[in-house]
Amino acid sequence: MHAHTHDTEKVVSVGVVGAAGYAGIELLRWLSGHPGVSVDAVFASSRAGDALADQVPSMRGVFDLTLQDSSPETILGVGLDAVFLCTPHEVAADLTPPLLSAGLVVLDLSAAYRLKDAGAYPTHYGFEHPSASLLEQAVYALPELHAPEIAQANLLACPGCYPTSSIVPLAPLHAAGLLDGSFPVIIDSTSGVSGAGRKANERTSFCEVSQRPYGVFSHRHTPEIAQALPGAKVVFTPHLGPYERGIATTIHAQLAPGKTVEDVRGAWADTYADAPFVRVREPGDFPGVGDVAYTNFIDLCCAADEQGHLIVCSAIDNLAKGASGQAVQAFNLRFGFPETMGLLASGTQRGVIA
Repeated sequence: MHAHTHDTEKVVSVGVVGAAGYAGIELLRWLSGHPGVSVDAVFASSRAGDALADQVPSMRGVFDLTLQDSSPETILGVGLDAVFLCTPHEVAADLTPPLLSAGLVVLDLSAAYRLKDAGAYPTHYGFEHPSASLLEQAVYALPELHAPEIAQANLLACPGCYPTSSIVPLAPLHAAGLLDGSFPVIIDSTSGVSGAGRKANERTSFCEVSQRPYGVFSHRHTPEIAQALPGAKVVFTPHLGPYERGIATTIHAQLAPGKTVEDVRGAWADTYADAPFVRVREPGDFPGVGDVAYTNFIDLCCAADEQGHLIVCSAIDNLAKGASGQAVQAFNLRFGFPETMGLLASGTQRGVIA
């Protein structure tokens, strides 16, 4: 079923692998309102043969599609231009090489191609990387920082949700030398429960879920954040929050001698002057997850004391700017669409998860 096709405009044929998970559902929500996209196939091996609408009732009447098995042969048999992978990391690592070599543009929402060091995968993700040679070729698809590379790439490694909430505020400050490197950058983030995925788990079940830290000194997103801030010492602690969606991140750092909050705001203004989804808020107006839910925005705010202790706060929707919205933003850059296409109007609607 073709969504909003216009004869006069380019239409890209896309498929979504892992279409019945939270990131896949969110992605379909954004793509359903994108005039440059035709969603021609959905895949979910564990539910192959089921109607998409039976697994994702919100898609009833939107996409009349049946879930197919996600083997390379099946995916390649459809004749797609691009495919979004909303799958476990190992699945994406294995699927990508045959899809790439057949000429598809691959937008991978897993971590399979985010890290440049193949040796980091056994340590942080528990598997040996099957196609390490592709790690160099993959572009880290954070649109605000890597738009020119994204426009040329066929393998787009879409950033993680926690790293997006940390790298967008920190990268310009790190690059401009505003931070004192002898102090660690301390990042505390809380994510809504949808970040844990759709699969049942006692810790995230309705009666059990509570605010708590996890992955202390061991979370797999730490190397992804550190990779974007070369030379910085990063201490990252994620927390589970008892709500559906959104990430609130609070970052502590030390300003370099003589640097001020005005320098921080100036670096953001310079780097993100043309970034449609970065909203720098007025001093003291710290963002909450409700301000960005169901949108692709990241809201930033900062403050510092007389001793140069800097606090930076950001908020994103973990399923949108933290995953599927960001993937569509990268897709737009890659296929020459306006960066905001399909990402503004739908942001005003409450979505399929909550």
